Amino acid sequence: RFRYRKEREYRLHSAATGLLYARLLDRDIFDWLSGYPDLWAALLYVLAGQYEHAGTLGELVVQADQASVAQELGGDPSKALAAPKHALQRKLLDGLRYLLKEEFKLNQAGPADGWLTHDALWLVSKTVSDKLRAHLLSQSIDGIPASNTAVFNVLQDHGIVQPTPDGKAIWKATVTSDAGWSHAFTFLKLSPAMIWDAADRPAPFAGRVQVEEEQAEPQAPAVADGPQLEGIEAAPASTAPIASSATDTGVSALLDLLGDTAPPTAPEIPSSPVAEPEPTPSTVPPPQMGLAPAQDRTEPSGAHFIAWLRQSIQTRKLIINDAKALVHTVAGTTYLVSPGVFQRYAQEYLQVAALAKQEKLEGWQWVQKRFEKLGQHRKQPSGLNIWTCEVTGPRKSRRLHGYLLASPDALFQETPPDNPYLRLVNEAAKREDSALGGKDDDQA
Repeated sequence: RFRYRKEREYRLHSAATGLLYARLLDRDIFDWLSGYPDLWAALLYVLAGQYEHAGTLGELVVQADQASVAQELGGDPSKALAAPKHALQRKLLDGLRYLLKEEFKLNQAGPADGWLTHDALWLVSKTVSDKLRAHLLSQSIDGIPASNTAVFNVLQDHGIVQPTPDGKAIWKATVTSDAGWSHAFTFLKLSPAMIWDAADRPAPFAGRVQVEEEQAEPQAPAVADGPQLEGIEAAPASTAPIASSATDTGVSALLDLLGDTAPPTAPEIPSSPVAEPEPTPSTVPPPQMGLAPAQDRTEPSGAHFIAWLRQSIQTRKLIINDAKALVHTVAGTTYLVSPGVFQRYAQEYLQVAALAKQEKLEGWQWVQKRFEKLGQHRKQPSGLNIWTCEVTGPRKSRRLHGYLLASPDALFQETPPDNPYLRLVNEAAKREDSALGGKDDDQA
């Protein structure tokens, strides 16, 4: 019913629209449409494939495309409409195909990323989720789910993975090789036709994958008792929601983004009075596959975080002063939204999780602590590291928290103008908020 053709350039579909619309619409229709400037502009943007500028008409086209793709893949079209924009399911499929071709180890008689049988492709759930998110983030793709559970749900909603008899995304099965090696894992099950053409499909695994009767819960998949193997452990429990996309532009989008979908306020991480030793090479895990080679060779640190910020801004992997931005300019310098910007770095560099675990910290807390030790941020007169900004709009306002850099030169050769919708909250207001427990503040 469905077969992926790798030689087809699917992006040409929207680019080729210009060859067709002149045949479908005659001169009289064009004359009539041009009499309605708003409608005419929206139509031109749609025909050019620039849906983000086409307003409601562009949203209709994008949603119809998402529903069509989900239905073709066997998913639920109604759920596809709630997915991030710009056909995230296509990006997920493309990412899986890339990882299976370039990164994943298949069909080994021992630890691997997945196994291909005659009728199914079995991918270790945590491995595929971690590496798929890291790969998509490295490609500057927005709307990537923030947790393993969210990734599993998106893959299942769009029919990319096959559900268990109980309707779950996670399968529990035991892999046994002909050499006698055996281990239990939690898997995502895919149809091989999703990934390969029949002529390009690898040889099936010379062993067996035996599904266990009791299915693991997708919120907390766990492997059977046995040695922990790097890259193939079960996915931890996670309750983080899918990161939502702003549904419109301008101030409203920024305020919406900083509203209900914002993560909790980031606490300051107190610096330890005792100097912490740097981890030895033996304690640092080997580089994770799926990241760019330059990332693999670099050990995460505070200095590398700043270098990553600078490069990401210059290459537009990180946008500034926008509804989805984690970096803003305010008060003549740079404002880093916490914990969002540190979470983004930790998601792109999977080594952070292992380093943070040694200090019993979350990944973003480990990055934030390294950043603070650089001393490149501006402290408040009271000695606090965190500054509060208020995002103002015509109807409502929100607050976010983050760090002010001592100088914008660390990230910009030429500092952009301040974001006109952000302003620093004064000390009196901040002390009042602290006394109230910050209950009304939202964190981006």
